Amino acid sequence: MVSVDRRYTGHLTPGTGAQQRDVPGARITKMSVGPMDNNTYLVQSTATGATVLIDAANDAARILELTTQETPGQVELIVTTHQHPDHWQALTEVTKSLGVPTAAHPLDADPLPVTPDRLLTDGDTIDVGDLTLEVIHLRGHTPGSLALALTDTTGHTHLFTGDSLFPGGLGRTTNPSDFGTLFGDVTSKIFDRYPDDTLVYPGHGDDTTLGAERPHLAEWSDRGW
Repeated sequence: MVSVDRRYTGHLTPGTGAQQRDVPGARITKMSVGPMDNNTYLVQSTATGATVLIDAANDAARILELTTQETPGQVELIVTTHQHPDHWQALTEVTKSLGVPTAAHPLDADPLPVTPDRLLTDGDTIDVGDLTLEVIHLRGHTPGSLALALTDTTGHTHLFTGDSLFPGGLGRTTNPSDFGTLFGDVTSKIFDRYPDDTLVYPGHGDDTTLGAERPHLAEWSDRGW
């Protein structure tokens, strides 16, 4: 049994239990998996139970135990945020066990061990029960990196950013051109669009808010990472 702490802080010790929070219309469950402190998320409609799993990153047995425990038979889609292997180590086993379709951006689809059933592009939406998640394409960390935006019934937005945005900066890029592309996308598609109370759920480590990160945009631009 996976221990689930409902006193949500967004900080997890790798290899331990999960945390869960209820927001208006949705339930978000976060668990750290694997040696790189990857986050896997379950986003569930509290009205219908329908669930999307974001990044079957590692520790397939623990992910399956968590889904059986918290969302039995309710996962309808697995989304992979980008092509880096630490984000899909458990994808084959989890997909086979749950028997549900998978999704990713077409530019990051080929390296994945499971061919996506659905290709997601910028502006697409994913319906999960009565919830809608908007797809945001953020180029730079990889060509097809995605973020997912869930706006709850009170208008607050929850951003699942993969490895494109973290507390303290952007995801790793390998050259100045990719950094410029990622900085431009994150600025125009996230910071210019969403307010400071927007919650950010990254692909590794702790959560943050856009308000906590916004004052540092110029610093990130100057340092180039």
